[in-house]
Amino acid sequence: MKLLKHLIFLALIINLVSCDKKIKNKEGIKLISIPKADYQNSLEGFWLGQSIANWTGLVTEMDKIGIPTKEGMGEGFYTRDDWGKSDQPNIWGEFKGGKNQLIDFKVAEKDSIWGSDDDTDIEYMYQELLGNIPYVYFTPNQIVNGWKKHIYVEEENYLWVSNQKAFDLMNEGVLPPETSDPLLNPFYEMIDAQLTTEIFGLFAPTNPKVALDLAYLPIRTTAGGNAVDIAEFYVIMHSLASNPTKNLTIKDRLQLNAKEARKHLPDDKYPAKMFDFVYKEYKKGTPWETTRDLLHEKYQIKQEDGYIWPSKDEDCSGCFAAGINFGASIISLFYGEADFKETIKIGSLIGWDSDNPTSTWGGLLGFMLGKKEIEKIMGRPLSNKYNIHRTRKGFGNEGIDTFDKMAMKGITILNKVVLMKMGGFTDKENDRWILPYNK
Repeated sequence: MKLLKHLIFLALIINLVSCDKKIKNKEGIKLISIPKADYQNSLEGFWLGQSIANWTGLVTEMDKIGIPTKEGMGEGFYTRDDWGKSDQPNIWGEFKGGKNQLIDFKVAEKDSIWGSDDDTDIEYMYQELLGNIPYVYFTPNQIVNGWKKHIYVEEENYLWVSNQKAFDLMNEGVLPPETSDPLLNPFYEMIDAQLTTEIFGLFAPTNPKVALDLAYLPIRTTAGGNAVDIAEFYVIMHSLASNPTKNLTIKDRLQLNAKEARKHLPDDKYPAKMFDFVYKEYKKGTPWETTRDLLHEKYQIKQEDGYIWPSKDEDCSGCFAAGINFGASIISLFYGEADFKETIKIGSLIGWDSDNPTSTWGGLLGFMLGKKEIEKIMGRPLSNKYNIHRTRKGFGNEGIDTFDKMAMKGITILNKVVLMKMGGFTDKENDRWILPYNK
């Protein structure tokens, strides 16, 4: 039976390649070429950029949420003048990196190892799982089995809000997408799905529809309602990052892609209204700090456009919510203007769950710039090693991996997606993919 399945799969691939070559010759279809070596450099840049942004943003995570907690922590906000100054305690009175730490870039030097965190570890897990199956979609049971295999139950497991609740439900026998059902998971509109699914956009270059298909169940493992739309916005952004563009700067490309991804957001829901509000203030020339303060007033204090999470969360006024962090993320996207360092600075200083949106744009810019350019921007070679066992378990080599090997695993997945879902094929002679351009 197993041999029969492999033969059927092989026949499918051969048929797909044959069909793709016919598509190549049809008139009116624009084809694009993606060299595998370039894409591998981009994927390495994704992991490196995301790690830099993740660890830099962690310094200020939950330091400032505008509305103070019961203990009076978290009120006010940082400004650009706070960069390079001492980190302040978060809303629980903790210092993420220890006392006397400066708000500055945090990196793993060349002879050290990056640690995993919740902004990278579930994506790593999904990539590993996807690379070990002969097709490109997960079943609910595959997701549950992967989570159970690689996430601790009793020990510290670096899961919060919706991720943790979804995991609890899995251990009670509930399968995705029911693990994000609002009747079972009260955290369904928190930020969690954003952290875990952006990479699916990179598995479907230039084709957001395929990217959203790949990410459909992973997103709905932890997200419902508006959090689904927000997570899909980021998946679309990552897919569009490969679009062929002539004579456009990365800034122009990012802003063009953001406007395209905005079309996916329902006009009558708060994510779209947050996006439009931030973009309007950006075009007016309003300082990013002022835009952030206005965003806080409009959505956390006045709770406009149906944004209700501040009143539903007594502990921190929805500081983990997908919504307010989406608004903050869009501020750092536009005001950062595709400058890698500036985008991370703004994201780290802006408030709320500051490491998460920062990691998103650090990873996307890292992908668009590539590993070599990121190291040039940072002024030196940085570590290429990654320890997934800091937060997860059950991987080979005692959890130590490297960005180049992680990128190669991504290339393996792309080979399947290009053949099976994107109508493309591999040009082996030039070591590249040829695929239809889905504008």
